[in-house]
Amino acid sequence: MAKRSAREDLRFRYSRGLHRARLAVRKSAVDYFRGDASDWTGLSVLVLTIPALALATVWTPVWCPPSALVLPILAGGLLLRPSSLLLVYAASAIALIAESAVLGPYREGPARVTPGTVLVVTAVALAGLIIAQFRARVGVPWRRGHTMLFDLRERIRVQSRLPRLPSGWHAEMALRPAGGQSFSGDFVVATRTSDGRILEAVLTDVSGKGMDAASRSLLLSGAFGGLLGSLPPHAFLTAANGYLLRQNWEEGFATSVHLVLDLESGDYELLSAGHLPGVQLHAGTGRWEEKAAEGPLLGVYAGAEFHGVKGTLRAGDVLLLFTDGLVEAPDRDITEGMDRLIGEADRFVATGFHGSAWRLIEAVAKDVNDDRALLVVCRD
Repeated sequence: MAKRSAREDLRFRYSRGLHRARLAVRKSAVDYFRGDASDWTGLSVLVLTIPALALATVWTPVWCPPSALVLPILAGGLLLRPSSLLLVYAASAIALIAESAVLGPYREGPARVTPGTVLVVTAVALAGLIIAQFRARVGVPWRRGHTMLFDLRERIRVQSRLPRLPSGWHAEMALRPAGGQSFSGDFVVATRTSDGRILEAVLTDVSGKGMDAASRSLLLSGAFGGLLGSLPPHAFLTAANGYLLRQNWEEGFATSVHLVLDLESGDYELLSAGHLPGVQLHAGTGRWEEKAAEGPLLGVYAGAEFHGVKGTLRAGDVLLLFTDGLVEAPDRDITEGMDRLIGEADRFVATGFHGSAWRLIEAVAKDVNDDRALLVVCRD
């Protein structure tokens, strides 16, 4: 029994140690690719790779030519800091000199170190140094840059989610950036206020499109998300306008529509800052009505006033809010685009508007090279 217990204790210690070692290796690998670790690991691997490539070139120059040294140089440009990258370059230069000395003059046969080889390696080294210096100036390691962009995109999506609505109400939003990109100049922020009775939603279209407007869209979505619900509804667009003016952007204007909806009575008010009118379906008559509020663009001049338009959503009614990319195109005016949107929306009257936002964008403006956003609010 004692021997069995000691054997089990030894096995337990061995498995626990192996588990800790595996976790340590995994953590170090994660830290490295997140950019939290030092350059020594990558630098050591690349510096050891260079003599290995040099030996392979000396033994089999046909299969491993001298220009193969561009591989660790390129990897170093993507992974290392400029100061560490210089060590890789020094090791590569020494390897080229050694290969040239061992293989002999390039005129005596193929697979020698030719002037062209030196030029190619030098050009790649300069390109890698430029990339490394750019990353150092930005302050974001290359290994972590993609992680940051992915996290940024997911945070934008979370921030654009609509709050859960009480029974009898449905709201959904669809956003499609220009050119199939992940970032858009259109965004939506929404919240419920007054103990959940009031739904406030803001649909904004920042000047520009796609990646050109993405940075400003991200900044504005965070600012608007902080303002929404913290101010009285009629003060929101005024505060948003002041915020844009303080940024002093060269192309700093935006259009925005602010929906304030009472989820108990169905009464709502739309306040607009140069945005397109919304359209409401009256289920009783089956007719669509434009809801156009008045107000100037955001970020144009101080002291702007925004006047809302009121309405009521009754059972079966639907309200559509959208950006100009959904209804505007070079070969047609906005009125024609809105008519087309309403015509497509009529097809959902019989089946309901659940899941309609994305399908409406696909039907109306699938291949338009502009940001498109659509907000659907309906009362079941």
